[in-house]
Amino acid sequence: MSASSSPGGGRLDRRGAHAGGAGSHAGGAGSHAGDGGLAQRPAQRRAAGVAAATAKVALQARRRPRRRRPSPGSLPQTSALPSAHTLTFRREMSALWRAIVTGSPALARSAFFPERAYVQLKEIGDPSADFENRLWRDYALDIGAAHRLLGRGAASAVLLAVKAPAAYAHWIPPGVCYNRDGYYETPNSRLVYREHGRAHSFGIASMISWRGVWYVVHLGAILREAEVGIVESPAEGAGVSEPSATC
Repeated sequence: MSASSSPGGGRLDRRGAHAGGAGSHAGGAGSHAGDGGLAQRPAQRRAAGVAAATAKVALQARRRPRRRRPSPGSLPQTSALPSAHTLTFRREMSALWRAIVTGSPALARSAFFPERAYVQLKEIGDPSADFENRLWRDYALDIGAAHRLLGRGAASAVLLAVKAPAAYAHWIPPGVCYNRDGYYETPNSRLVYREHGRAHSFGIASMISWRGVWYVVHLGAILREAEVGIVESPAEGAGVSEPSATC
């Protein structure tokens, strides 16, 4: 029994050795895999660090206040001649028309001469008070009058064109009309619109320049005898613009 068990034991030992060898191979494979995992960890940490730094920079950029462009009225005047064919002018006139259609003067603030520019321009006692109590008040009254002119069809009235003859623009030098700076003025432009299938128009009494941009300064009459809104020269069709030497 002991002699027959010896070969069996040997065979069992060989199988055990083979199994152990396989185990050692598996262990080797495992160790290789373990080494690979260790090698990847620094790279993963670096990638995570880069991602965190990127996220931090993006967050700081969102928190950083954006620089606002200075308002045109806060900047000095220039001698640039404005054009009525720019995107800025079209946006101004669209804003003015929305205000007229709705009867809401505040919507047309961007089309009106800037208050801070007026303060720079005028050599009078209190230009801010004159701006609010006369210029802006008259502008608001005139928008209300134009809204009433459109009547019940106001919501469907469509602006077709703004006629601002370039030949009428003229330079007003400093010292005229209590002004310390010069500017361009263009009189009697016209808003042409369609309502109920027919073309109509009325005037913009005066636009003046600031830094190469036209702004409305008088929508209705420049001078008036009472605090009432005025529609400047309403007409069927496109009407007629006439030159004037106003300031």
